[in-house]
Parts: sequence; C-alpha cells; structure tokens
Amino acid sequence: MFERALQVFAKKRYLFALSVLFSHAAVSANIDLVIKDQHGVVLPNAVVEIGQANTAFKPVNSSVKKLPVAVMDQVNKQFLPELLIVQQGQLVNFPNSDNIRHNVYSFSNAKPFQLKLYSGQPKEPIIFDTQGVVVLGCNIHDSMVGYIYVAKSEQVYKTDKNGVVSLPITTQPLQISVWHALQTAPLENKKMMNIEPQAILPITINTSSPAPRNTFGSQFKGGND
Repeated sequence: MFERALQVFAKKRYLFALSVLFSHAAVSANIDLVIKDQHGVVLPNAVVEIGQANTAFKPVNSSVKKLPVAVMDQVNKQFLPELLIVQQGQLVNFPNSDNIRHNVYSFSNAKPFQLKLYSGQPKEPIIFDTQGVVVLGCNIHDSMVGYIYVAKSEQVYKTDKNGVVSLPITTQPLQISVWHALQTAPLENKKMMNIEPQAILPITINTSSPAPRNTFGSQFKGGND
C-alpha cells in the first residue's frame, strides 16, 4: 500500500514537472521573422521593435539603467555603421576617422542638429532623447547618408544579411513595428502589426531605390575633397 502511494506521488511529480517544462518552452520560444521587399528580395538592416499587443511599448528608463555612449564614426566618406540603433536618452559620439573634415547635420524632427566642420573628435557627444528616425548627412560630401534609429522600447532588433531576425516570445500576441531605410512610406513611419507565434513569419516592406543626394554642401567643398 505504501509503495503504491509512493508510485502515485512520483508519477504526479513527474507530470507536474513535465507540464512546467512545456509551458515554459511555449512562453520562451522564439519566432523568426523574414523581412523582404515587394520583389521577394531579403532586407538586411530592417529594425523590429516589439511590445505586448494592446499595451504601450515599454519605454527605456535611462535614469535607472546607465546607457553607454554609442558611436557613429566617419570612415572613407561614409557613416559607420550606416544604421545605428540607440535607446531613447542615449548619448552618441561622432568621431571623424577620416583625414579630411566633415560637417554632420540632420533636419529630422527627432533630432535636428549640426556639428560644424571638424576633424578628429567633436567637443562632446549628442543626446538623442526623442524616439524616431534621424537621417544624417554631411554638408561637404553629399553622398554620405546615415541613420540613427532611436528606440522607445528596450526590445529592439535588426535583421541580418539574410533579412532574418529572431524574436523572443514572452507574451502572446506580440505587437511589433518594422522600419527600413528604403521603405516607400515616410521615414518617420513604422509598419505596425500584431503577430501570433509560429516558426517562421514572412513580412513584406515596400521599398524604393535611394534618391540622389541634393544638399547645399557645394559651398563648403573647397579643400575638403
């Protein structure tokens, strides 16, 4: 009788442990997003920001979490990286690693600013305290274009060279926003959607070819090319 009770107890413990294991796996599973354009071409450097559906995105509390200074460099007349993702309230340093001077600026609503003609290190980093997309240019070299994505949520990811990003699923369903620098929608817009867990989820973003640069940089070009 005692042995029978022990067997029943052991079986119940096993079933309980098994149910906990499967429920944890279901909650903590990942979902792979594959982001492509309207022609089926994969899109690297698409930004995906996630939050729980029907609730506001969880903002970053920069007063609690000390954010490191991010770096947007200038190398070989290019912004490096071309796309930098930062958290709302994060500082960004703009070193100039070229042996020529640059004049970095942005007219974007999220952060209009200008770093006048300089080489080496600017005086101090710049704080990006408003969520959104900041498009960078150089008044000296019109072909230089860069992007800073200022995230409202701590859960923000970027697709790899195959257009894939793996998202942790801790709540269901998920609300996500998707953004890409070549999207046909205005750059300040994000594609919003709710997704249910599944192994692989394809997402399409309509894109266009980048427009030619046209700034007033010619007046600063002398001696800086």
